[in-house]
Amino acid sequence: MPSAKNTEPSILGLRRIRGLDQLSDSALEQLGRDCRWHRYLAGQSVISRDSSNRDVYLIVTGMVRATAFSAAGRQVTYRDIPAGEWFGDFSAIDGYARSADIVAAKESLVAIMSPAVFMQLIHSHPSVCDHLLLRLVTSVRELTERIFEFSTLGVQNRVHAEILRLARQAGVSKNRSRIEPTPKHAEIAAQVSTYREQVTREISRMVKQGLVARDARALVVQDVARLETLVAAVRRSG
Repeated sequence: MPSAKNTEPSILGLRRIRGLDQLSDSALEQLGRDCRWHRYLAGQSVISRDSSNRDVYLIVTGMVRATAFSAAGRQVTYRDIPAGEWFGDFSAIDGYARSADIVAAKESLVAIMSPAVFMQLIHSHPSVCDHLLLRLVTSVRELTERIFEFSTLGVQNRVHAEILRLARQAGVSKNRSRIEPTPKHAEIAAQVSTYREQVTREISRMVKQGLVARDARALVVQDVARLETLVAAVRRSG
């Protein structure tokens, strides 16, 4: 697999990172110099699980995927992390090893800061610290929701919940959402802890019910409100 490519700092790219948008130009210029800049090809490993690496990664362009494999080789996908977000801050804060593998889902440009630079950044700029606190709270809420889904929902309902999550990420207009490119069934299965064949069966069932439709490039959720109602009803009864 090819190695990451070094690249030049991009101050404009740093300003697109959530939490850094209120920093001055001089602060961003200094941060750009303090970071190491790398470009990763799609499918390339960024961080290995249990690595002693403690750096924080800012995704300037592209998208990465947080995932892990069981001893039996089964993949569990935690989340896709898009451009404008960062990752790696947990290890920078607590000093423990990584809890997931990070792989470039698309070609990605990242700025990498050491734990020392990261801690100085959040201690020197209240707006960055506030954003970090919001991220941590959001992570806890998302994990709580996931645990609830895995504990109380059947496979069909978990697939519904994941499609709804993807629809909201893609954006909803006039009660419809176009998820493009079409998510791979194996990737959905990894997100909801099931098998690809079960996801295929459930999406085929959703097509017959008129909930979703397929075209050459996308999975189209045709009635987002109805899908929201189905997911909410199951969660209330769980």
